Amino acid sequence: MDEFGTETDSDYTSYWRDWFISSRGNEYFCEIDEDYLTDRFNLTGLNTEVQYYQYALDLVTDVFDLDCDDDQREQIEKSARHLYGLVHARYIVTTRGLSKMLDKYKKSEFGKCPRVMCSQQALLPMGQHDTPTHSAVKLYCAKCEDLYNPKSTRHASIDGAYFGTSFHNILFQVYPNVQPAKSMRRYEPKIFGFRVHAAAALMRWQEERREETVKGLRKFGVEGVGFLEDEESSEEIEEEFGAVQEGPVVAGGGSQMQL
Repeated sequence: MDEFGTETDSDYTSYWRDWFISSRGNEYFCEIDEDYLTDRFNLTGLNTEVQYYQYALDLVTDVFDLDCDDDQREQIEKSARHLYGLVHARYIVTTRGLSKMLDKYKKSEFGKCPRVMCSQQALLPMGQHDTPTHSAVKLYCAKCEDLYNPKSTRHASIDGAYFGTSFHNILFQVYPNVQPAKSMRRYEPKIFGFRVHAAAALMRWQEERREETVKGLRKFGVEGVGFLEDEESSEEIEEEFGAVQEGPVVAGGGSQMQL
């Protein structure tokens, strides 16, 4: 953001949105259409949340012509960035905004899931609160349904309210074909080829709960619950769990751990 101070007056008053989108650290944002910014209905309530609201709006819409000192101009620029972020959260849940964010999602511009079992699934930015200054933006993986911090510190400082808590869910509702199937694959801790007893018991309990859920959904005629089948069949899993219960005991440190 400090790069703003190196631009001339004509640069940032005539092409503010182009400058903002192309600045380092703002790669998560899409460009808001001018028609959306100039429709006062879309800006309802923001005048009470943004300092120097009118000046900031004029700067964002490239009609800013106020002659002011550097300190006041810096404050207006800060307000303009905040205003753009708040409008951005509203824009990306519109038809046009969803389309732009979908293109960025398909190109993996928001990054890929660091979880090995997700096979580099593309991520989506999201906020944990819709109110500004509560938390920074997080990255959501639709495959493992977990949240991650951005790798870059530039992205980690973005307010999560600029994306909101609903955007990623709305995107998959509008474009269900891009939602990945949820995988049941998970890391299995083992010692010399045997599953650790506590982890094996937990996994068996989770498998039983999942099977009960699937059976309940099928009972009501709900098919295709969105899970990828593991390579192992349920019979093979049961056999492996049986082998685990009969496995050896490893001693160490004065205590025993059953495998």
